[in-house]
Amino acid sequence: MAVEQELYTIRDYIRWAASRFSEAELFFGHGTDNAWDEATALVLQSLHLPWDCDKDTLSARLTLSERELIVERVGRRVNERLPLAYLTGQAYFCGLSFDVNEHVLVPRSPVAELIENGFEPWLASPPNSVLDLCTGSGCIGIACAYAFEWAEVDLSDISPEAIKVAEKNIHRHQLEDRVRAVESDLFEGLQDRRYDLIVSNPPYVNAEDLSTMPAEYQQEPEIALGSGADGLDFTRRLLKEAAARLNDGGVLIVEVGNSWPALEQAFPDVAFTWLEFERGGHGVFMLLKEQLTQIK
Repeated sequence: MAVEQELYTIRDYIRWAASRFSEAELFFGHGTDNAWDEATALVLQSLHLPWDCDKDTLSARLTLSERELIVERVGRRVNERLPLAYLTGQAYFCGLSFDVNEHVLVPRSPVAELIENGFEPWLASPPNSVLDLCTGSGCIGIACAYAFEWAEVDLSDISPEAIKVAEKNIHRHQLEDRVRAVESDLFEGLQDRRYDLIVSNPPYVNAEDLSTMPAEYQQEPEIALGSGADGLDFTRRLLKEAAARLNDGGVLIVEVGNSWPALEQAFPDVAFTWLEFERGGHGVFMLLKEQLTQIK
């Protein structure tokens, strides 16, 4: 008998999905870290229900079409190792919902914690201009637009497909008056714009790590992950060009993840400030414009 003919309630499908995920030994890391939370997210998002829905709702019986949708998505999550966000078409960052697809990374950067704290104490004052470099879905820049309500924000990415996703999210959050998306390889497409704050989650995975990543991560666009043998091809370019794109007193914040030891080895004379996170995460540095002017 088909699953759809045996299970009926929301609770039934969460339990069933969690069992399938545990049995399949999936890798979690795109917003959840265990099978139960992943199953809960898949079922509730598929039904357009919030995380904090009334517990009595879990006893509600599903329509046949709802049951079939959930079974299909559970099957694809297990058999294709697709990240949940690609199945539902949405992900959350800084408490905000974003449209995502296979052309952008699934939002998960620890930079979210910095945004929620207003980048204190690293910014002397709220920025008037912000650049989210390698924006993907636009989540970092759009979250910055919420955090700094007077700031103008540019979202840039080399991928035209990613820019389409970012533009969709700008419209979704009704921020067209302050936020724009620009197709650009590093700074090339940004004319002579300068910024008070540049934030970047660029490709930084080294070649060895890229080849051994779990299947779920290999579903994401390689252009947004890999950056040469040591993971620093893009970051080297960024460090040499960023000073000219920052206003006086400007700040650069970049995530390089596990490539941080290689970065310190490549730039031994640069005093990187490595930021700490209460909710976990590592490999995010901060540099001031004055420091960047010394990099050759």
